[in-house]
Amino acid sequence: QVQLVESGGGLVQAGGSLRVACAASERTFSSYVMGWFRQAPGKEREFVAANSWSGGRTEDADAVKGRFTFSRDNTKNTGYLHMNSLQPEETAVYYCAARRDGDTIYVGYRMYDYWGQGTQVTVSS
Repeated sequence: QVQLVESGGGLVQAGGSLRVACAASERTFSSYVMGWFRQAPGKEREFVAANSWSGGRTEDADAVKGRFTFSRDNTKNTGYLHMNSLQPEETAVYYCAARRDGDTIYVGYRMYDYWGQGTQVTVSS
């Protein structure tokens, strides 16, 4: 059972930056696909970005391309989402997720096996 713990959320002004982190308990974390999702009140959970370490690639949602960057430090079993130029409509709970199949990146949240508790990101106008 993989445990994921997010941190780093908070309040930021529109146009600002924030970094959220996700620490995993699993030592073989590098074999997992790791993803970031977000969910605003009353909306469905949506894909933000994901990384396949074994596949050597990252995918980003169109809405965040060029502004959000996924990074991963497997020595620390930690993934990061660096968010720039944040907008108020991006206020949401941000979740990290992990999938045991480490080669294929899925954008559907139901394809992930493990979830963190989420961290709130609030962007003020």
